Amino acid sequence: MVSAVTPGFPGLPGAVAVSRLRVYDWPAADGLSGGTPHLHLTCSEAYVVTGGSGSVQTLTTAGYEVTDLVPGTVAWFTPGTIHRLVNERDLSITVLMQNGGLPEAGDAVMTLPPRYLTDPGIYAAATVLPTDASEEERARRARARRDLALEGYRALLDADGPEPLAAFHRAAAALVGPRLAEWRERWLRGAGAAAAATGDQLDRLERGDLWHLAEAAVRAGQPSARGRFGMCGRLDVYEAAD
Repeated sequence: MVSAVTPGFPGLPGAVAVSRLRVYDWPAADGLSGGTPHLHLTCSEAYVVTGGSGSVQTLTTAGYEVTDLVPGTVAWFTPGTIHRLVNERDLSITVLMQNGGLPEAGDAVMTLPPRYLTDPGIYAAATVLPTDASEEERARRARARRDLALEGYRALLDADGPEPLAAFHRAAAALVGPRLAEWRERWLRGAGAAAAATGDQLDRLERGDLWHLAEAAVRAGQPSARGRFGMCGRLDVYEAAD
């Protein structure tokens, strides 16, 4: 519940996470340049394309699709959608993530080959970038994990029947299982609190209590991190204070 002395949720609207993304221009084995295919387990994701051109490849139980991305395009997808960004020319995007705080807590699993999905330690060794390494080394590691994820992704695309994708879903859920309690706490402090604040405000308006309107606030900020090596490209990250 929202505290009786709290006028509203202090984070970004709806507790979304916002970042600016410049999609990798690293070519892959199939001749396309772009990011690391992965899915989110509890968060919908939206793209607002701000520059360049490219596409997003998506794979769900309904099949494979390609959505073109040009300036002005808004595209979004729900949890469980495997997605791969393809950069044709300087593709840049503002990314909106549902449930701010959960993506940062690991609500994503890359499409590594099955042998890397059997244990959280094995998966982490293949995907976590060392924070104390040089820029060149982090770029090399980010590209290597991208290529490893593409290996698993191509196997899913070429699969005969639904079982390989279902097996990937099961493996992804098992990998994040130990973190679900932490995720629930983050959700309660974030998106859960944002929804509860609206309910509290509706209750106040029904009572004729306009206190939260008098306590309105304006906030602004710059990225808390610039050029971070993300799964799909270089990220400028905005973090709203609690």
